[in-house]
Amino acid sequence: MLSTNSLIRTPAVAGQFYPAEPAQLANQIMDLLKSVKERPSSAHVKALIVPHAGFIYSGPIAASAYQNLKQQSDQIHRVVLLGPSHRVGFHGIATISANEYQMPQGNIKIDRSSLNMIESLPQVQQLDKAHEFEHSLEVQLPFLQSILNDFTLVPLVVGDCQANQVAEVLELLWGGDETLIVISSDLSHFNNYEVACVQDQKTSDAILSLAPEKIQHNDACGRNPLNGLLVSAKKHNLEPDLIDLRNSGDTAGSHDRVVGYGAYLFYD
Repeated sequence: MLSTNSLIRTPAVAGQFYPAEPAQLANQIMDLLKSVKERPSSAHVKALIVPHAGFIYSGPIAASAYQNLKQQSDQIHRVVLLGPSHRVGFHGIATISANEYQMPQGNIKIDRSSLNMIESLPQVQQLDKAHEFEHSLEVQLPFLQSILNDFTLVPLVVGDCQANQVAEVLELLWGGDETLIVISSDLSHFNNYEVACVQDQKTSDAILSLAPEKIQHNDACGRNPLNGLLVSAKKHNLEPDLIDLRNSGDTAGSHDRVVGYGAYLFYD
């Protein structure tokens, strides 16, 4: 939600998707990160794909990706964060008028100069209502605040648009080692466990093959930003790596109706 002065975006899902109390949140993030092993690698991580459900469901999968940022945490000073719109229908990509994201662990400064730059593109519009109650971006922030030392945020909610339109935005924001790109997306929704495993494996194979044409809306709720990253990853010769692939039936849910979660790193 936006505060009355419209300069601060206040939390929409604190106390629901993740703890609202700062110490409790910090402890949960620490426990999640401790539960996964960092992959020994000298390669530089340019981008992530991570899920965005409540922490009890997708937190372990998201943590498996974020843990691998620790070696370069002092290099990253800007995070370009894209996630799908769950509550508001619109065409294109939505920026926000706020200057800060308020979180239990402290406020995060929004990179207004980056937003101003991409707002010149026809597919980009300032649309606060797309951000107001959206959880897909918000649930990534506690992980980023725990891993990174100091960063500004470029928050983008993605509506109905083409992969190349997302890729055009990413190209303007690509930057160097100081810029991390994070795509927030779950995989399949509400299949039974066995069907979900098959479908999510096919989607995972498409991600690892940098093949956006093989990923449809029922394969990943964040298909549009995800496919935009795949277009850019191919252009920049990024190397994708699967870190974890599970679903809610593996973490805290039943096997009757599950949501798929994948964690991926992209090295440059």
